[in-house]
Amino acid sequence: MAKSVLVVDDSSSVRQVVGIALKSAGYDVIEASDGRDALGKLNGQKVHLIISDVNMPNMDGITFVKEVKKLPNYKFTPIIMLTTESQESKKLEGQAAGARAWVVKPFQPAQMLAAVSKLILP
Repeated sequence: MAKSVLVVDDSSSVRQVVGIALKSAGYDVIEASDGRDALGKLNGQKVHLIISDVNMPNMDGITFVKEVKKLPNYKFTPIIMLTTESQESKKLEGQAAGARAWVVKPFQPAQMLAAVSKLILP
């Protein structure tokens, strides 16, 4: 069975690019437009990995990561932040919240897929 990845970004073009890369690598993709939308999609279904932007309306990525870590079903789900933010302070904030990797946009799909395959459990 394919592994599911939740992609959270307020830019539909970014979701599309990430989705195409993931689907071509054999993953199932669930899309959400911001943190609040994404939390609504974490309804008990198995999600193997989450890729989230940092700067989004309604609920930003760091707050979203903190909220995910409170959910028993998703507490151990690895999260990759995919963002234009490259400041060390933001990275540390993301790590403190529970993000496992940080990929800066613009990104190479191969680089992102390498991070995904490292973090997704078999």
